[in-house]
Amino acid sequence: MKVKIEKIQETIADLNQVVAAILAAEKDQQAVLDDVHEEYTRSAQNLVHYRAFRKFDLRTTQKKLRNLGLTRFANAEGHILASITNTLFILKKLIENAEGDVIRPKLSIKKGKRLLSKNTRALLGYRSQGRRVRIMVTQPTASAYNYRMVHEMVAHGMNVARINCAHDSPEVWEMIIANVRKAAKAHGRQVKIAMDLAGPKIRTGSITPGPRIRKFTPEKDVTGSIIQPAEIVLVPKIDEFSLPNTLPLAPEVLETLKVQDEFILTDTRNKRRRLKVIAKRDSGIRAHCYETSYIGTGTILECTNRELPPVVVGALPSVEQSIILRMGDVFTIVQEGIEGLPAVIDEDGNVIQNGKISCQLPEVFGFISSGDRILFDDGKIEGVIETVREGAFDVRILLAKENGSKLKAEKGINFPDTSLGIGGLTTKDKQDLEFVAQHADIVNFSFVNSKKDVDELHEELEKHGVLNQLNVILKIETKYAVAHLTEILLAAMQSKCIGVMIARGDLAVETGWDTIGKVQEEILLLCSAAHVPVVWATQVLENLAKKGLPSRSEITDATIALQAECIMLNKGPYINRAIALLDTMLSDMEANHEKKEVMLPKLESLLTK
Repeated sequence: MKVKIEKIQETIADLNQVVAAILAAEKDQQAVLDDVHEEYTRSAQNLVHYRAFRKFDLRTTQKKLRNLGLTRFANAEGHILASITNTLFILKKLIENAEGDVIRPKLSIKKGKRLLSKNTRALLGYRSQGRRVRIMVTQPTASAYNYRMVHEMVAHGMNVARINCAHDSPEVWEMIIANVRKAAKAHGRQVKIAMDLAGPKIRTGSITPGPRIRKFTPEKDVTGSIIQPAEIVLVPKIDEFSLPNTLPLAPEVLETLKVQDEFILTDTRNKRRRLKVIAKRDSGIRAHCYETSYIGTGTILECTNRELPPVVVGALPSVEQSIILRMGDVFTIVQEGIEGLPAVIDEDGNVIQNGKISCQLPEVFGFISSGDRILFDDGKIEGVIETVREGAFDVRILLAKENGSKLKAEKGINFPDTSLGIGGLTTKDKQDLEFVAQHADIVNFSFVNSKKDVDELHEELEKHGVLNQLNVILKIETKYAVAHLTEILLAAMQSKCIGVMIARGDLAVETGWDTIGKVQEEILLLCSAAHVPVVWATQVLENLAKKGLPSRSEITDATIALQAECIMLNKGPYINRAIALLDTMLSDMEANHEKKEVMLPKLESLLTK
């Protein structure tokens, strides 16, 4: 018994030391705490407390507490001082020693949890029935013209519509917002509008456009016999987000078509092919194709079973082109805004001219040096800068797929070894902010790296008269932002209604794939300590949204995202399928999880469900 009492006394001493450090940290940071908005007074204090708490290695103390059946503070970040003082009280009672001053925290455990819920509701709107975690959905250009698609997004569970200011124009943004508001009203729901300021994104430039064609292939068995003909949906027009089996024909032509109409065409390979209309539906006219066909813009269809004028296929989007990069290749990045081209190779396989592509942010050319690493497309391709010259630099590819990796336009470029000195608001951001201030509920601030960046945003919001009215989400996407996250959060707390987005794609490349799990966990903990809602972003259910079928790993990834307050889905032809699945998954899982805390319903109910 004596040994047990001594261990408890040691634990009490350890925790008293932590409490003393917490109180000292609050005193040291009082000037910063005095500047935060009154809505965040207790949250900012708790964040400072939690940072002081995490300066200790408490793993041994945690084991002692576990052996006593007490909290190990694993879920206490939102109310750290209250959890410690409650634990101290229990420990003292165990040895019948209630001596010493009793600290009464300003923030109780219950109030700490309520603050996060309150802040989440203020930032992202009301939760959906049966689901705590909100769903944010990136809007494609088609949302401006296709109300039905937006209506389905809301019906399937979208809580926040995200518009990326890096794409489209104010006219298109306004039409998207109108459709979202209309759909939300039709469903009697609140859907927030979040708009991303593009920020100083470093991306690959354009690539010479490919041909405007689409390939249609019937399904065959192992013997080559057709199991199912290719289905083509004939519609008035298509865009880059239309399903891949659509083909545009003039509206007046579509009105004249009948079931059983048959057409012949000559495809882009000069092959004769046949189409047959098999159904007419509201979503488009269905036709079957019985052989592999490459159909391009301007292809002529001739009706064979009745008198109809020749039908011309309308405008198709260009096939997205890419540049193949292999290990050992030397590739040139240029400052000039050219269209990218692959390497030129002679008959003997010798490179006559390097492949090249432009970089959309010319400022980086003033910071890079030979020997710096460079990564493309979320780290799928890695290289090292070999030579730097005026307006260009050469990269030797060190990591790519065995048969080469495809580099496309608009793909991210990262310089993990280089301090670029780039952050804050660009000229375009400031122009776009004028529209955002008038039309959006939330502004997503890209590429925030420091307190200075946050102060600059606040100044711009004040100019537009929307400081403390327009909600702010800080996108954490660099290792510099992670290193300065506490000061960034405290600066952001000078206004009300803030959140954080974990931009996992860029962040993983910046911090390294081996550490991204730990990094995103620490961001979640710090934001939870500050009672700041977190948006879990990048590649959630991406295969499902783009290809119609999820991978096993992304299903698991979506369930881990329960630790956040919101999950962001990116655009794709099957986005409504992705929203519906995520809504179901979150609703089912939330009975067993509250953030990272496991809840324990009756086991029999789970097994028999």
